[in-house]
Formats: sequence, structure tokens, C-alpha cells
Amino acid sequence: MGAAARAEELKVLLSRQKIARRVRALGAQITADYRGRPLHVIGILKGSWVFMADLLRHLDLDVTVDFLGFASYGLGTASSGEIRITKDLDASIEGLEVLIVEDILDTGRTFNHLERFLAAHRPKSLKVSTLLDKPTRRIVPVRADYVGFEIPDVFVVGYGLDFGHRYRNLPDIRIVQP
Repeated sequence: MGAAARAEELKVLLSRQKIARRVRALGAQITADYRGRPLHVIGILKGSWVFMADLLRHLDLDVTVDFLGFASYGLGTASSGEIRITKDLDASIEGLEVLIVEDILDTGRTFNHLERFLAAHRPKSLKVSTLLDKPTRRIVPVRADYVGFEIPDVFVVGYGLDFGHRYRNLPDIRIVQP
């Protein structure tokens, strides 16, 4: 994508209304699955923070929160293959029921690394919620326990997802044309 497109020029893939309905349903499902048990929610920075904030508002549970930063994209639309920790956990997750909140599952490489990293910290359980899933791009087999939407192989922005650090503030999920 040469010159940055204006947000209104990007085609809407998922509207804010559709996202809100699905996040509400995911919150109800997670609440039912963890009823009566405390849950430690870990948001993967930077893309998941908007989804995580909305999801947390729909969890009727005793919840604690932390963030972990993993980066593999840089400024492009394809993963660099290099995975870096940009922010570590603030507290131990040993013995806790842990829910990872991701923005998108794509090739699976970064997430596979992330899952192994967190499992080494010996949580009681480790489950995953992702807003978006692109199974057609999978190189490493990974799966989420709670999926917002399965999407085609397009590069998307908005609702926390970015392109070159832009568009995170868009309330809809929009397609960026290469």
C-alpha cells in the first residue's frame, strides 16, 4: 500500500454493531464456562486491547488482568518471522486459570511461540480467545477456544489492529488493499 489510504476509503469487513454483538456473546460463553472460578485475562499487545476492554465488560466473573507484548509484524503487512517480547507479565500466572486474548490468529507462528512461553509458567489452565481467525493462512497448527469471526485472507485494520501504527482507533474492521 503506497500512500496511506484515508480510513473512509477502506472497505468495512465487520461493522461495529456486528462486532459488539459477537463480543457480548463471547463474554456470555466465557462467563458460563468459568462460573464460580477466578479468571486471569492476558491481553496480547498491542492489537488486542480494544477487544479485551470490550470483552472484560461482558465477563460476570472475578477477573484479574495483565498484558504481554509480542511483536512480529513491524511496519509491513506480513510477519517478519522474528518474534520479540516487548512487554513481559507483571505477575506470576502459576496455578491460575488463564485466558489469552488475541486480536488475530494468522499463520500460527507467533501464537505457537506465545502459547509455549505461557505454558512454561505453569498456569492451571490456558485457553484462548481471538477476535479474528484466518485459518487459510495457518502454517503452524493452533486453535482458539473462543473465536469472534473467521475471516478470509485479507489484511485488516481497526478495532485495535493497525497498519504501520495507524487505524487502531477505527470502530469497524476494515480491509487494507496491498
